[in-house]
Amino acid sequence: MSKSNPGVRRPGLRLLVLLAVLFGLATVPASAQSRADATPFKVLAFYNGTYDAAHIAFVHEANEWFPQAGAEHGFTYTATNNWDLLADSSALAPYQVVLFLDDAPHTQAEQSGFETYMRDGGAWLGFHVSAFTTEDQSWPWYYDQFLGSGDFVSNTWGPTTATLRTEDRDHPATTELPATFTSSVSEWYSWSNDLRDNPDIDILASVDPVSFPLGTDPNQSWYDGYYPILWTNTEYRMLYANFGHDAMDYDTNTPLSSTFDSETQNTFLLDGLTWLGTGAGAAPAA
Repeated sequence: MSKSNPGVRRPGLRLLVLLAVLFGLATVPASAQSRADATPFKVLAFYNGTYDAAHIAFVHEANEWFPQAGAEHGFTYTATNNWDLLADSSALAPYQVVLFLDDAPHTQAEQSGFETYMRDGGAWLGFHVSAFTTEDQSWPWYYDQFLGSGDFVSNTWGPTTATLRTEDRDHPATTELPATFTSSVSEWYSWSNDLRDNPDIDILASVDPVSFPLGTDPNQSWYDGYYPILWTNTEYRMLYANFGHDAMDYDTNTPLSSTFDSETQNTFLLDGLTWLGTGAGAAPAA
């Protein structure tokens, strides 16, 4: 029986290894490559964390998921419940992106500071209850101009997944999304303003009609209609996501789902954050 000679070169094997490496690089999604090449940036997330067990659960998982994602995709993540920092321009200056996880600014100083940050070129990603209000005139710039949504009108119950339809696949946050995809479980909100009538609002994804009826309580379900879920205001560097409310066992305050269960939805978050933090994005989908 002959033995292989370790000193003998085997060009065929080397060629196979090279081809495998090149093929592996070629199959890296464009958005993942874009995130890998992006300039590092810093994210500052604000949270309340004191009301509704589902919102609190989302805050906890966000404060675990984002640092892990940041270590892999080139951003650092800091979370705080000190909303007074919004009134301090020097405190916000080191951060390229601000997140609102489960609330919005309440004091005039906080609101003014955030508005100045955004007008001066800051970037923002808000979730679910960060847009909730039944008094939009308490802060018209934020609820009617910046978000464009106005007042909360209705919600679905209980929390469920939804089939979402990607409406703009040319935006850097959505280039890697399919035409439709399944969200993670959430409660969903509707609004008093029709965002389709606002020329500054670019709706990125909405509820696909195949989702109806959406909800498990017949008295709190959507049976038809148009419901934006992801959008941006083209006058600012911002993104809003309607999701961020886990299913819960309220008797034990135990989460029954995670907002980060959908890999496709996570792709939106990662590509969206890269765009917000650096301006970089993958090429538009064909």
